[in-house]
Amino acid sequence: MPLDEQEAKEQAAELSRNAAEVISGGELEAKLAQGKPLRIKLGMDPTAPDLHLGHSITLKKMRDFQRRGHTVIFLVGDFTAMIGDPTGRSETRKPLSPDQIKENAATYQKQVSMILDPAKTEVRFNSEWMSQVDTRKLIEIAAKLSVARMLERDDFEKRLANQEPLFLHEILYPLIQGYDSVALRADVEMGGTDQKFNMLVGRELQRAYGQSPQVVMTMPLLEGLDGVRKMSKSYGNYVGLTDKPEDMFGKLMSVSDRLMIKYLELLTDTDAKTIEAARSGALHPMEAKKRLAASITAEYHDADAAKRAQQYFETKFQRHEVPADAPVFKVADAMWVCELMKQLRFAASTSEARRLLSQGAVRVDGATVNDPNFRFVPGDHKILEVGKRRVARIER
Repeated sequence: MPLDEQEAKEQAAELSRNAAEVISGGELEAKLAQGKPLRIKLGMDPTAPDLHLGHSITLKKMRDFQRRGHTVIFLVGDFTAMIGDPTGRSETRKPLSPDQIKENAATYQKQVSMILDPAKTEVRFNSEWMSQVDTRKLIEIAAKLSVARMLERDDFEKRLANQEPLFLHEILYPLIQGYDSVALRADVEMGGTDQKFNMLVGRELQRAYGQSPQVVMTMPLLEGLDGVRKMSKSYGNYVGLTDKPEDMFGKLMSVSDRLMIKYLELLTDTDAKTIEAARSGALHPMEAKKRLAASITAEYHDADAAKRAQQYFETKFQRHEVPADAPVFKVADAMWVCELMKQLRFAASTSEARRLLSQGAVRVDGATVNDPNFRFVPGDHKILEVGKRRVARIER
């Protein structure tokens, strides 16, 4: 049933909440006004086995559309994963093997169902149509866009300016992602802000093939626990959707006060009054952070698991209680964390210590440490953990 102008405007505003950009809001209103279920596309290449909280921002926006009766399509980019998305890359990605892609895709489907209603989610694989595209068809698709247009991408321009290699298959990536929108007849495509160029290519290809161009909705990228780079498993700064409750809670307690506000806004349903109290300091940062950690842990596990995780954190890190058999190591002055790990035999070598740091496996007083130059200061710092079973109390 068609919506009147005001209803369409209100729905568009609600569905656009927290979006970084909508291209365009007027087009979204017009599509909603038709009163028909829209086809909402989100594509992800299965390049890693796990999804994290950064992915959840877009998935939750998909859920908003789903709850309003629209058709959400989770597109697994099993074909594009063989190329590797060049977005934000200064070098060519290594292609994944078919077995890696298949394994990762299976975990994606399972984890997406933690947010989206699996009974109402259309899961597709872009190999369905791309494996049928022969050379003639590929040339036809490529003829719809100029080389100059493709080279407008910032990362392509930078690589060429720096005389770094840019391979033809990488230029094809946005073309193929754009053609996915044609194959699916998408009304809306969603993705992170770093996917804007690729999604705009989809609009151009849809026009070229006589379709109504999709609305592009970009969602904010989430900084990882380090507060610098975007959340990514490869950076070791992520919170996985399938992390154990105590790990999820502990990781979230390690975020900075500044980042905590963004996490509250983008990852939880915390009301504006509470967020403002956290921003102003009226709500103590430690209390605000506990609410953040408890809310997210309860969402992906349950309230009891969140409560136990909080008790574990408070016992182990706030009251500095450690297992009775944990070694006590005495040092006189600040010590390089890699050296400390070696002396405790928590790492066999400096290279192993650095690897553990990069993987997010090292925690100091409950906070994840990724910096290989970090120095452990006895008195200021008390507990060192490596992995789940290696823990020591450090004293002067």
